[in-house]
Amino acid sequence: MTKQGVAGLDEVARRIGQRFARAEPRHRALAYLKGLLSPLPRKNGWQLAAQAGDSSPYGMQHLLGRASWNAEQVRDDLRAYVVDHLGDPEGVLIVDETGFLKKGAQSAGVQRQYSGTAGRIENCQVGVFLAYYTTCGHTFLDRALYLPRSWTAQAQRCQAAGIPHAVGFATKPMLARQMLQRALDAGVPARWVTGDAVYGSDSQFRHFLESRPLAYVLGITSNYTLRPYTAGALAEQLPKQAWRRRSAGTGSKGPRRYEWALHRIYLDDTGWDHWLLVRRQLKPPHERAYYRVFAPANTTLEQMVAVAGKRWAVEECFEIAKGQCGLDEYEVRSWTGWHRHVTLSLLAHAYLTVVRAQAANPKQVKKRPPRGNSSKS
Repeated sequence: MTKQGVAGLDEVARRIGQRFARAEPRHRALAYLKGLLSPLPRKNGWQLAAQAGDSSPYGMQHLLGRASWNAEQVRDDLRAYVVDHLGDPEGVLIVDETGFLKKGAQSAGVQRQYSGTAGRIENCQVGVFLAYYTTCGHTFLDRALYLPRSWTAQAQRCQAAGIPHAVGFATKPMLARQMLQRALDAGVPARWVTGDAVYGSDSQFRHFLESRPLAYVLGITSNYTLRPYTAGALAEQLPKQAWRRRSAGTGSKGPRRYEWALHRIYLDDTGWDHWLLVRRQLKPPHERAYYRVFAPANTTLEQMVAVAGKRWAVEECFEIAKGQCGLDEYEVRSWTGWHRHVTLSLLAHAYLTVVRAQAANPKQVKKRPPRGNSSKS
């Protein structure tokens, strides 16, 4: 690890140090982070323990299950760390979910449900995540474990998995709204929110953003109703001259070029417009994607297209977090264990993002000391 990397990890350790009343779990948490950042081929309890020089995984298991610390407070430290180094008033907040394949029926929230990771219905847990895109880099700010109704309807099952009594059923858009509320209340600078049709089709989620107000580009389905038409039927009626060829950003194979068309749905009395944005592929069969947009009336097509393209950043975040930071390699079953492991994994991902951004743009990425945090010995 470079000197810059060591210094950066020391900063992370100082930030979260106050969350641990005792030295042993504090040092264990740093060892866990180092293990997640190491080139280990697998990052389960045994491998992380061996990396730390332990003869058994007991210490790591204790950190995730029984040690005294609050993962929500460390999540707040993660968010502050990201904003301090990458914060951008033009930032884009991205909501999305990912699946974690599991065996058995004891892991908190597990059931047969759709997993975007597998592309089909599998026995899995599903986590909802809030990512943050800025010109310096993109990483995560928050996470929430989705509990299906099959779980929240069974108090004994929830108790066995360590799920707090106060936790009830919440849809994925509700979880995303709670994470956005936390981020905005904490002062995360951002101008836009984007997400797929799970979120764009939820009227309460959209109304929450409109009440802030916060601009959004949210996916919807072709049969989404925009009275008196569906989004698909309305797109069919758009004239040829409505379509413009634009790039939604650069992908692994170069610019992601599509044809885009914009149709104003109505003008809000606050001067913010509601639009239908349609994307179609350049070549037959000209497959289309649909978005609802809420933004100031002077927002350009190019700005909307750019935001729509940034939603792909969360997929890259998931890929790196799972491939390099052990996001999906946990062996815990409890509610507490899931949130602790995932929080530390997201912190490892944020650290990598900041270090890489500082190396690429040393004058652009902020280097600020932790605010109000000091480790205890």
